[in-house]
Amino acid sequence: MPKMKTKRALAKRVIEKPNGTLKRGKAYRSHRATGKTTKQKRHLEKMTIVSRSDMKNWKGLLQK
Repeated sequence: MPKMKTKRALAKRVIEKPNGTLKRGKAYRSHRATGKTTKQKRHLEKMTIVSRSDMKNWKGLLQK
């Protein structure tokens, strides 16, 4: 059976921390910024941790 390949699209968007959790960027930042407050845009800049319920699926896609 062949090796599992890493899903490159996800690998480019996610950073794996040393403790095994995944960091990802937030949505709703790329366009239509005029309708959002400065506070909203500032908070959307920050990265966040992937939820536990998604972690197993995401790690499966990041097989190496």
